[in-house]
Amino acid sequence: MRRALGILGCCLALLLPAARGSPARRPGAAAADATCKNRPLDLVFIIDSSRSVRTEEFEKVKIFLSKMIDTLDVGERATRVAVMNYASTVKVEFPLRTYFDKTSMKEAISHIEPLSAGTMTGLAIQTAMDEVFTEEMGTRPANFNIPKVVIIVTDGRPQDQVQDVAASAQAAGIEIYAVGVDRADMQSLRMMASEPLDEHVFYVETYGVIEKLTSKFRETFCAVNMCALGTHDCEQVCVSSGGSYVCDCYEGYMLNPDKRSCSAVDTCAPGRHECDQVCVSNNGSYSCECYEGYTLNPDKKTCSATDVCAPGRHDCGQVCLSNDGSYSCDCYEGYTLNADRKTCSAVDMCAPGRHDCEQVCVRDDLFYTCDCYQGYTLNPDKKTCSRATTSSLVTTEESCKCEAIAALQDSVTSHLEALATKLDEVSEKLQAYQERQQIV
Repeated sequence: MRRALGILGCCLALLLPAARGSPARRPGAAAADATCKNRPLDLVFIIDSSRSVRTEEFEKVKIFLSKMIDTLDVGERATRVAVMNYASTVKVEFPLRTYFDKTSMKEAISHIEPLSAGTMTGLAIQTAMDEVFTEEMGTRPANFNIPKVVIIVTDGRPQDQVQDVAASAQAAGIEIYAVGVDRADMQSLRMMASEPLDEHVFYVETYGVIEKLTSKFRETFCAVNMCALGTHDCEQVCVSSGGSYVCDCYEGYMLNPDKRSCSAVDTCAPGRHECDQVCVSNNGSYSCECYEGYTLNPDKKTCSATDVCAPGRHDCGQVCLSNDGSYSCDCYEGYTLNADRKTCSAVDMCAPGRHDCEQVCVRDDLFYTCDCYQGYTLNPDKKTCSRATTSSLVTTEESCKCEAIAALQDSVTSHLEALATKLDEVSEKLQAYQERQQIV
């Protein structure tokens, strides 16, 4: 837009009447005029003809437009001009494709009639975008790089919304100059004009002194556009400034002390980025990353700790303990962590110092029980032992022996009794035999 500013400004010659005299041309002015006139524009005038603009005031606006056209290098391959007239409605008096000579344009302007009624400035800007700045209506194609410029002349406050529609027009590459007269609302002028505002917003007290406007255009725009001439030595951006220029840089770069070249800004310097953890500089821009064990959130700025103990994320043999983005390994009860800090081995529960048995520890998988040496018995606490009494040992052993002896005695007695019975039978038979022999 700054380039179009310089181009348009140079094309606006001093419009004061010839009777008042022309100021002396400063050295180099001819070159400036030639440079301006050789660069074409697609220029649209939007003039307010609401009820607040009296008939004689509107005639002064038309005279102003005609004198503006006299300063332009008008033609099909040069600057094309369109004029729009608005109040509560909008009328395209003639589009960019209609006239390519000054005489026809000024003749058409002389026949423009005011519309009266309200002040729909936003509607006028929207109509310019929709119906005038189109290739069908004479706007040159984008690849021609012809600046698109609007000059709005108004004396009132818009009765519709202008800020958003003006922003849309500027986003579409249209540069807007706002000219206020008499009762014009300055805040509205600033809302619709392009940046920088001090170069795009103008004001005159009355239509009767509108020629003051031409001197302001002359003062603001008719310096040589050094950036357009191509004689500057800026590395990236040239900004025309009152017959001179200054250098600037693209976003993400800063001007070096030589005021000409640019260096990439350290976008990751403290206070320049919004990264929660890690800032990665990338050719004038940056991206955010996270420390190991963290993942970038959807906002692409902040980080959240990764569940490092989720299955497949760790190499612990038994237990994984998450610890602020990292982890450590542990083991189940009855196991101990090996030297590799990952795997586990079963603990020897009967190793010295690991049990509380007084005499004998008996290991049983991951647990243990206590026992006692021979001659001792385990106490009720299942840990300590007490010596067993002798009497109790004898009684126990003799009890076992007596039972065996008794069983043996019963067996012998039974056999003896059976043998005695047989002896008695033999004795009786022998006696009977002897008695029979005596009788014989």
